[in-house]
Amino acid sequence: MQAKQMMLGLLGSAILGGGVAVGGYKLLEPAPQAPQSAVASDPNVRYTSAMRSSGYAAPEGLNFVAAATAVTPAVVHVMTEYAAAPADHRRAQMDPFLRQFFGDGGEGQEQPQGGGQGSGSGVIIAANGYIVTNNHVIDKASKITVVMDDKRKYDAELVGADPNTDLAVLKVKADNLPFVKYGNSDDLKVGQWVLAVGNPFNLNSTVTAGIISAKGRNINILRREDNMGIESFIQTDAVVNPGNSGGALVNLSGDLVGINSAIASHTGSYEGYSFAIPSALVSKVVDDLLKYKVVQRALLGVQMREVDATLASEKKLPGLNGLYVAALTPNSAAAAAGLKEGDVITEINGLPVNTSSQLQEQVARFRPGDQVKVTYLRGTAPATVTATLRNATGTTAVVREAAAAAAVKYEGATLSAVPAPQQNKLGIAGGAAITGIKGSNFRESGMADGFIITRIDKNLVRKPADVQTYLDQARDNAGALVEGVYPDGRKAFYPIGQE
Repeated sequence: MQAKQMMLGLLGSAILGGGVAVGGYKLLEPAPQAPQSAVASDPNVRYTSAMRSSGYAAPEGLNFVAAATAVTPAVVHVMTEYAAAPADHRRAQMDPFLRQFFGDGGEGQEQPQGGGQGSGSGVIIAANGYIVTNNHVIDKASKITVVMDDKRKYDAELVGADPNTDLAVLKVKADNLPFVKYGNSDDLKVGQWVLAVGNPFNLNSTVTAGIISAKGRNINILRREDNMGIESFIQTDAVVNPGNSGGALVNLSGDLVGINSAIASHTGSYEGYSFAIPSALVSKVVDDLLKYKVVQRALLGVQMREVDATLASEKKLPGLNGLYVAALTPNSAAAAAGLKEGDVITEINGLPVNTSSQLQEQVARFRPGDQVKVTYLRGTAPATVTATLRNATGTTAVVREAAAAAAVKYEGATLSAVPAPQQNKLGIAGGAAITGIKGSNFRESGMADGFIITRIDKNLVRKPADVQTYLDQARDNAGALVEGVYPDGRKAFYPIGQE
């Protein structure tokens, strides 16, 4: 019996010892290594291995699926081609300041000497083929092609463009297309969710989400010699990269609240903030381009200074809100309404304006002849007046493309208007094309027929009549320097009346 118990004890000890040995071995055994992440053919793209399901559902009102599903089919890929152009006329020569916003890839990419290609986005706004995009997406393009989300491809015609707001309208020959409805950008609140839909880096139908970071943002990207650029951007933290420009910014209902236009970046790619043109301005500009082929720009006619603590102390202003009227343009809407230098404008049509960009956006929504209510402070007394907005010439007349560019006979030559598509292709605003030079007083100047005059001395030429005006003014001087461009993009300078 004792021998049997001894044998059982030895057996149990052996089993226990074996278990301890195996367990110790397993503890000391190296942990199995996870397979290394594979690298795709593009060294900048890597695979991830997150592969687990989750039953979590987003709270009501925070699910982006419905908006993304509704909008994606109506956002198109805009592909552009560029004819060969001189080196100083290519986008490769873009101002370095602008590169930090538009980037170097996708739209705005370098165009080689023999021409090149570009890429951006657009938003279908009507079932019969009207598309809104950025002006800089199609700027100077010799051919524009639109690719739908379902891969259908169409040649696009440029209906009109407005560099002042960086907007353009395209038209494709198609019907029953999906489209996006306008939302009211005035209703947007800082902190509200929005989606950006576009084609970054040629990745079609990309949707990103973010919040409204700020409104009425001026980033000084639409710098123009005539100071007519309008900037009152919606700032978001939705990821936007080169190629997104011209794409949709929508709310969670899928309504268009902005057109994505730029990013703040030192590298050309997304670094945290993006900027969109508000839909309230987009809808007005698009409507003008469709009706008149040219934007009806309304002006209040004031030179403004934003009120800060220094200005408030210097001018003894009652507060830090509003815009200080530093000067009035003669024959302007503001002067006719009774505004005076030293007034502080606080509201336009009941909406507060504390920055110049906010005032410009509010006024830019109207046409010459429209009336707006201007609330202001004179001293400490508030008052409201009704101002009838005027155009750049000081009238309330509608400016039409043909009327803005009537041909002029001058010194034996003919000066004609430059069609809008050609202006856009050459990157000019206005100008006057000269013909009949051999039989005119310009025959010794060296310029050839077809030359487009864009500037005389320091004066911008916007229409044919400007050439006569500025050259007549130069008669009493030593002469004038005429600057311009030929239809193939060659720039040239010619002295007139100089010995």
